[in-house]
Amino acid sequence: MPTLSFSSAWSITAAVNPPRAVYLDFPLGHTAGKPEAPDTNRAILDAALDAFTNMRTPGAIVRLPFEWADDDAWKDSVMRPKASGGAHADDRVERWSTPQYQTDEDRQRVAAAPDCPTCVFLE
Repeated sequence: MPTLSFSSAWSITAAVNPPRAVYLDFPLGHTAGKPEAPDTNRAILDAALDAFTNMRTPGAIVRLPFEWADDDAWKDSVMRPKASGGAHADDRVERWSTPQYQTDEDRQRVAAAPDCPTCVFLE
């Protein structure tokens, strides 16, 4: 079955080399557009499907003709340099060196299946 990847990270997509992909220069996690913008979301999906039907080169990445904003100022708030020496504070949530579970049930499931293929990176 043919597949199509949606991407907001050109360099990562190129490195992974999926069979075919469409790219939007949008914040990560917004490859279908802004929330609560159904007309734009539909236009993005239509453009992606159109690209999909016309792509013939393996590994092709097509840039879709949509803009997140009138200028690139939005990138200043989502592509923050590290807080030490950067122009912007790093306001991401705290990172942990150990797994963080949403529930005790999640913790128990991991403990019960130490060879879980999705848990291979946990110590």
